[in-house]
Amino acid sequence: MVERTPDIVVQDMVVSLEYSLTVDDQIIDSSDGYGPLQFIQGHRNIIPGLEKELFGMQIGETREVVVQPVDGYGDYDASAFVDIPKEQFPANFDFGIGKTIRLSDPQGRLINANIIEIGESDVKLDLNHPLAGKELYFKATVVDLRMATDDELAAGRLGGGGCASCGSGSGDGCGGGCG
Repeated sequence: MVERTPDIVVQDMVVSLEYSLTVDDQIIDSSDGYGPLQFIQGHRNIIPGLEKELFGMQIGETREVVVQPVDGYGDYDASAFVDIPKEQFPANFDFGIGKTIRLSDPQGRLINANIIEIGESDVKLDLNHPLAGKELYFKATVVDLRMATDDELAAGRLGGGGCASCGSGSGDGCGGGCG
């Protein structure tokens, strides 16, 4: 039996993608020097706006894609702030403006928050993703394609079971980085 070699990006295919991400006229992420990003197409392993635009691309094809906030990291939520009492942090915690910390939401999912204000007894955290409200400009080139294995499809991601990571390849983490 001859296995078919895929030639265009379709659902359930493993895509190897070289990319750069520009926001506000600055490149903020790129596969350059790291090798291509690999993911299963159609499983929300990357942000929805980019994933949608990859369907139908061929190996070697490059596209410039503009992803609006709604299809990227969402709109900026001016109410997504929380004050946490300092006493809820470890005794030796090193507070710093701009520092990113991980919290658990009520469902147990990990979320990132940035310290934006340090008060006498409370710390104000911004729960927005740093790219919320931003247009994302991708330059993406498909460098390889292959059919996903049954195990990969069952897991919904490369590398087997567990928590699916997603985002732009910069380690956006579990469960919430997909849009």
